[in-house]
Formats: sequence, structure tokens, C-alpha cells
Amino acid sequence: MLDTLLPILIFSALALAVIGAVRRIRLWRQGRPARVDLLRGLAAMPRRYLVDLHHVVARDKVMSNTHVATAGGFVAAAVLMILVHGLGLGSSESMGPILGGLLLLASAAMFVGSLFVAKRRRNPPARLSKGPWMRLPKSLMAFSASVFLLTLPTLGILPAGTGSVILALALAAVLVWGLGEMFFGMTWGGPMKHAFAGALHLAFHRRPERFGEGNRSTGLKALNLDDPKAPLGVETPSDFTWNQLLGFDACVQCGRCEAMCPAFAAGQPLNPKKLIQDMVVGMAGGSDAHYAGSPYPDKPIGEHRGHPHGPIVAREGTALVDAETLWSCTTCRACVEECPMMIEHVDAIVDMRRFLTLEHGNTPGKGAEVLDNLIATDNPGGFDPGSRMHWAADLNLPLIRDMGQVDVLLWLGDGVFDMRNQRTLRALVKVLRAAGVDFAVLGNEERDSGDVARRLGDEATFQSLAKRNIATLSQYRFQCIVTCDPHSFHVLKNEYRELGGPDFNANWVVRHHSTYIAELFEAGRLHFTPWKGGRVTYHDPCYLGRYNGEYEAPRNVLKALGIEVAEMQRSGFRSRCCGGGGGAPITDIPGKQRIPDMRMNDVKETGAELVAVGCPQCTAMLEGVVDATAEVRDIAELVADALVERPAGSGGGSDSARTPQSASTRPLMKEVTP
Repeated sequence: MLDTLLPILIFSALALAVIGAVRRIRLWRQGRPARVDLLRGLAAMPRRYLVDLHHVVARDKVMSNTHVATAGGFVAAAVLMILVHGLGLGSSESMGPILGGLLLLASAAMFVGSLFVAKRRRNPPARLSKGPWMRLPKSLMAFSASVFLLTLPTLGILPAGTGSVILALALAAVLVWGLGEMFFGMTWGGPMKHAFAGALHLAFHRRPERFGEGNRSTGLKALNLDDPKAPLGVETPSDFTWNQLLGFDACVQCGRCEAMCPAFAAGQPLNPKKLIQDMVVGMAGGSDAHYAGSPYPDKPIGEHRGHPHGPIVAREGTALVDAETLWSCTTCRACVEECPMMIEHVDAIVDMRRFLTLEHGNTPGKGAEVLDNLIATDNPGGFDPGSRMHWAADLNLPLIRDMGQVDVLLWLGDGVFDMRNQRTLRALVKVLRAAGVDFAVLGNEERDSGDVARRLGDEATFQSLAKRNIATLSQYRFQCIVTCDPHSFHVLKNEYRELGGPDFNANWVVRHHSTYIAELFEAGRLHFTPWKGGRVTYHDPCYLGRYNGEYEAPRNVLKALGIEVAEMQRSGFRSRCCGGGGGAPITDIPGKQRIPDMRMNDVKETGAELVAVGCPQCTAMLEGVVDATAEVRDIAELVADALVERPAGSGGGSDSARTPQSASTRPLMKEVTP
């Protein structure tokens, strides 16, 4: 009887899964077209899954091994089940024992994995979604156990007629339960939906350049402002590209993003996991009433609804997402860094911000004022552009327009208008001169990098600033750009090249000042007195660390100073944001506590008397904490204070104008004659 019943059950489940897949694909295809290499993506998917994705999953060793056993066992068991029980190869004298034995091993591995899933769900952490996910361990056990028991007779371990008809039917019923969750639920909706959508998401990812050892892709993608038909951001779920919608469907609701989000921890109305699930609701149509995870702080479940062609942020009435949710994001990329499905949360948030800013002019707080200042004065504070160099009147800084060619172009950033950051810039100038670096500045030719405008959604102002900076930079020759601002560092390094035109080579070398100082020290150009201060910790800036992967250079500089860093619990790629990115201090969405206050509490836990930083935004945010117990100082300031004169004969004359070997041997990246 089972020989007849099992193929019917298996192929019925497969047929329903295919129908569900077609239905799901239609939902994704509501999105705008995307340029995707389908065949290359499918070919790359196994490696992306087994290597890139599991590199993130493996941060939790127990769950990584659990996933290998459960997911690997399921894939193998599903294929072998079709061969053995669906196509009847289990009765083959030559292949039957081999396939049957492999099927027993695969289903047993899956069952063991499901036991660990059950243990995880017994007392789950708050970040995990509950609801339908709580039945998943039972469904995994039902599938793996029923397949295992139904396979025993094919190997002669149990006689084919063993047991009653009732027992056989009971096993078949348990298998139906498992098939329903594993196959039907994979494409129609349910906890296993992430397996189907996730595999295709990896194949057709929005950022294929992100995959591969050492690769990263963090620069925002430019809008085509010259195409009158191109949408200015995202108004409705269908305005996302189809592979973005696919990415939203891949969410496994593990809540790793939720646990890392500084805005959520501060009680602001943002939860990255909930935001992604709201996008899924909007894609399919309906409300968030069935969402089983943590809500946005102070916002009850069930009050958001939408549909594919309706506005995401409604001006009145029920919305899919509230505007303040989008403006709470600091764009720190902690959510993206932690996501095991490699979903791009920040891209989606900025896309939606772009519509609010460009189409509605709806930027909260001081956003509109800052954007107006950028348009009128090329700096967010609205200062007189001609006063950019007033802070350095006594420094006699060389201008590149007077020199034409230098080794290092020092990008000052808009910290020139801030008295606190001027101290950092003065310290950096002192360090460069002590090392004999041949450098110059743009002076009043330098404009704001455009970072703030872009993160606030004003793509037009960003592109205007960027193109004018590109035109200025293209007039001069230099080996590298050095800046103490990770935000300027990021846009110059990663986001300008897309805007330079067909004949533009934007592959100039850009260095953060901590990286360059580390190179100077390694080249023997800098010498320091031993550190005699107290305990020191280091705060990783988001735009230097998660955005650009630079974690070691700042620590190497501190080590060169004789400082042993007392690491915070949230450091490196898991560093907590200071709260200063993404225009957050400008939009100023209230929460239950301030993000920089939480970060300084992290500092306090280390017992450090001083926190070293490498970003003017971080300096401003952390120094703004009223009850801070640690001093905040930039790495350049610490280095400048520790400088000693170079030993006699260590260099002079023409040698004193050379940069480190690691920099001076690089070819010039800009060869345009002024």
C-alpha cells in the first residue's frame, strides 16, 4: 500500500510547491527590472551559500553546526526520498541499498539537528520570532523521523509487511505533516519560506560584488537623475527592484539585526527585522497582524498595512511604515553585517528616504535647513565658504593649486568649521610635518563630500557636490588622499567613481589618517615617547570598520604608542554606533535613551580613562555625553602629543618630503595636468 501511496504524496507535495513557487515569483516580479546575470548567479549560488553565508552563520558555532545538520540533512533527504520512494529506486537490487542507506543517514542527521532546533526554541531569546516558528522543530522531526522509518523496509532492516495498516497510515500522516511544512510551506509561506527565497536571493543578489573572500560592497547606488522616467526613490513596494523584493522574502526572522541595531536598543521606532517583514506584507498585500516578532518600540502590532502599489509612507491614514521609522536609522550597517541571509537593509531605507526627500521634501528635524545650506554654501552648517581656511591662518598650509603635484592631498572635510575638530586637524598637520610628508590641501576649492545629503535622501544635492569635487580633483596630481573623516573617506573611495563619466578613472588611493599614520610609523618616519597615561579603549567608527573593513590600523597606531587597548564587548565588526551617522543628529528622532550614552556606558564597563576615536562625528557624539567618565581624543591627537624628534641621520633635505615606501611606490592615480 505504501509503495503506491508514498509516490502520490511526494509528487503531490512537489506539484503544490511548484505552484507556490510560480505564485511567489509573480510577487517578486511586481518590482522594477534589475540587471542580473541569471546563469552566472545560479552557478555561483552554491559557493555563496556554503562559504559566504556560512561565514556569517558560523559566528554562532552551535547554530552553525545545527544548520549544517538540519539544512544539509533535509536537502539530501529530500533528493534521496524522491529517488527511493518517489521513483521506486529503493527496490533496485544494485542501487537500492546504497540510496536507502544514504537516505537513512541524511534523515538521521536532520533529526539530530532538529533536536538542537527544539532546544533553541524551548526558551528562545527575545530577538527570535515566535508564532509559526515555534512549530518548526516538530515539523523537522516529523519529516526526518517518518522518512527514516519508512525507509527501513527498503533495506530489509524491517520486513516490508511489518506492522499494521494503521501504523503504516500513521507514518504516512506524519510524513504529510512534514511534507506540508518542508515543501508546501517553502513556497506558499511559513517558516521554511526562507530556504526557497534565500537560495534565489543569493543567486540574484543586489550586490554580487559583495561575495568572495575579502570582498565588500557598501557604497550606495546612484539614481539616474537624467532619466525623467526613472523613479526618484521608492514610494510603493513595487518600486523596489524585483531582486530587492526577493531579498525581503529571504528573511529568516532570526533577529540578529534587531539585537545589533542601535536605534532599536535606544527605544527609537525602528526594528530592522520588523521593517523587512513590513516590506513582505506590502509586497503581498495585507497587514502586520500576524507578525510574531518584536514590534517597533512603542508601536503595537496590527496598525500597519499596505499593498504592492500603495504608498509605503502615507501622508494620512494607515501606513505600511511610519516616516519616523526610516529616519531613526543611523546607516551603521550593523544589521547588514549580522544578517545571515545577507539582506541589504540600509539600501532599502535610503531608497525610501530618497522619495520622501526628493518628491515630498519631507525631511524631519533640521534636515531641510541642512540641505538648503549645502545647496547655498557647500557645507551643512551654512558657513561662508570663503572662511574654510580661517582656522589654519597660522599654519601656512600649502595649496595644491600652487604646487600642481604632491604626494598627499589632505582632505579636510567640514570639520574645518568645528572648533573641536580643528584640534584634530592641527594635530594631523603636525604629524605629517614631523614625518616629512609632501602634502597640500584644496583650500576653498574643497566642498562638502555630500555624505550627509546622500544619507538624508537628497541624491540631487549629493551628485552636484560630488561632480564638482570630482572636477576639482581631476585637475591635480597626487599619490593618495588622506582624511581624518571616515564619512568623506567612504564616499571618496567608494561612491564617487560611479559619477565620474565614461572617461573618468576614480581609482585614486584614499587613506584614513589612522591607516596612513600606521604606514608612516612602519616606514620609520615617526618616533614616539612611551605612553604613560591610563587605561585606553578604542571605538570603531562604522564608516571605517563595517563600511571599509579597517579595524587593525588604528589599533596598530595605539600599539605603536605603547597602548594596550582594553576592548569593549561591542568592538570590531560588532562595534556599537555612536549615533552620528545617516543624518541621525539632524533628524533627531526621540527614543528612550541616547545612542552615544549607551556607547559611553560600554566605555565605562572597560574601566578606561580615555576612549580613542578616529572620526569627527564620533568625537562630537561621545563628547556630548553629560556624565561621561572617560576623555575622548582622536588618534591624531594622541600621536601628535607623543611625537619626538627623529634621530640624527634618519632623513633630511629631499628625503624629508618623501612618503612611506608603501605609499610612494604606488603609481599616481590621477594623471590629469592642470
